[in-house]
Amino acid sequence: MEATNDNAKFAKDAELGNLPRWNLGDLFPGPDSSEFQDCLNKIQEFCEQFTVNYRNKITKLDAGQLATCIQEFETIATLTAKTMSFVNLHYATNTLDPQRSKLKGDVLAKVTQWRSPLAFFSVEINDLDADKLESLTDENDYLAHYRPFLRLVRKHKPHQLSAVLEHYASDISSASYASILRLYRETTTSLRFKVAGNALNLTETLDCMTSPKRKVRRSASKALSKGLGSQLSLFSLVMNTVVKENAISDRWRQFSSPEASRHLDNDVESEVVDALIQSVSDSYEDIPHRYYKLKAKWLGLKRLKEWDRLAPLPDAPKTTIPWLEAQDIVLDSFGDFSSKVEELTRPFFTERWIDAAVQRSKLSGAFCASVSVDAHPYVLLNYLGRPRDVMTLAHELGHGVHQRLAASNGELMAHTPLTLAETASVFGETLTFNRLLRSSSSEQEKRVLLAERVEDMINTMFRQVAFHSFESQVHQHHRKHGELTSDQFCDHWVKAKQDCLGPAFSFSDGFRNHWAYVQHFVEVPFYVYSYAFGLALSLALYAEYEKGTADFVPKYLDMLVAGGTKHHSDLLEPFGISISNPAFWSAGLSVISSYIDDLEAIET
Repeated sequence: MEATNDNAKFAKDAELGNLPRWNLGDLFPGPDSSEFQDCLNKIQEFCEQFTVNYRNKITKLDAGQLATCIQEFETIATLTAKTMSFVNLHYATNTLDPQRSKLKGDVLAKVTQWRSPLAFFSVEINDLDADKLESLTDENDYLAHYRPFLRLVRKHKPHQLSAVLEHYASDISSASYASILRLYRETTTSLRFKVAGNALNLTETLDCMTSPKRKVRRSASKALSKGLGSQLSLFSLVMNTVVKENAISDRWRQFSSPEASRHLDNDVESEVVDALIQSVSDSYEDIPHRYYKLKAKWLGLKRLKEWDRLAPLPDAPKTTIPWLEAQDIVLDSFGDFSSKVEELTRPFFTERWIDAAVQRSKLSGAFCASVSVDAHPYVLLNYLGRPRDVMTLAHELGHGVHQRLAASNGELMAHTPLTLAETASVFGETLTFNRLLRSSSSEQEKRVLLAERVEDMINTMFRQVAFHSFESQVHQHHRKHGELTSDQFCDHWVKAKQDCLGPAFSFSDGFRNHWAYVQHFVEVPFYVYSYAFGLALSLALYAEYEKGTADFVPKYLDMLVAGGTKHHSDLLEPFGISISNPAFWSAGLSVISSYIDDLEAIET
């Protein structure tokens, strides 16, 4: 791909066409602009004034004053979200630029310094008598608007520290966790892996694992193992630090398990997550084991190696989907479902809200950044033209639609818990997959698409549950026995992956190192189960959609509009879905199992 700069609208590629570069000018003209500096000054000024106005006074406020207090806090949150999103996005497309790294670190340090004293806010909210707070919200409509926010704040009360300690914890995080996260990101981004004589970055190396040539896949896997192995001591130190910080925080906040704080943030009960994990684990033999046995047969192998997991089928046509075609596929898929969803999606393409080109110093993977409620989201991709990349595009744009619809709730209540945040994204994937399947020109193409979809579902649900198992074991091991050695991290990784993928696989020694590139373990501990959660929920919702119920689309859009204002039980009640019922998870898993039934039938 042609090198680009921040002012370029496109990165040109001979096969893919013009790949868009995002325009961060919608947020600020640049990091040196007066507008950016003015926003920073406002954050500092508003934080200082908020402290003067409200510290040690919140329990004495009347209903109107409390509503004003929360509104002012929300204004600070909105300005902070916009500012931090800008520096994060500015950094994401060139993580090896020392000036961008410095800007990100400096702004984070300043914002943390200004906002940390505001830790008293939630502490004093929770010092309010429950009956008094209920009475205040009953008498003031503006305050009543914030009931969902207050509910979530109050849920954290049993695990809350004093205002002074909350202030300290917020301050120290900018020097400890933020620094270790930056070290991890910059190390993984700077690594180069020698594949078939070429020095590739992480994204390019992982892409080689999907090559139709087994020699290339093997070379990529070996290079990945060697490159990660060269920094394994550092990655182990990073992971031990993250795990130790989690344990210290949990001890002070009196959480009962390593995952409990994530469950609280996700507003989901531990027994619900446990039921999901158990149901998926119990289905290892029926779904991933059964599928990979088929895949080994298709590839003509007695045992698969790790570099065969993402291998295309031998008869898979080489498909390269240019950017404009991918755009049309997603827009048409979304438009067939709802003209409103298509309308909300189109500006991502026309207004440069997407950065799609692969670049050496760009963050790997893909994400949709929600930014702030007074701005629009941005999508980062590493687009290579495969059908899977079209699905990733649909996934991230599903997030984007969700974020745009929920923005009306305000900064404090627009964001859904992680468990529900994956719902719209996976639903968007499903819409797009079914469109691709319907437009397939041959049974062979349909078979390949169906197999790829099963693999994607296994990656989304079973692989993520295996990741969760690895994380849980690592955190539990640390709490019982102290720091883990690199070998112990590797042992837990191989055990979790072998359980999930089954007897069809035989792993090389180097595969032991591959845990180190999974960013979520460091960036958002225990995030991974939300993918499985989102897939199961989306399958259930899509099944309702296929029934042709007349009011499904408006109910679905209402669910997205609700953002973080409702508990999952209230959000899903209109669809007759209760995720507290174990049968719910079985229903989603049966859909994947039925796809494998279809693939097995083709073989007979």
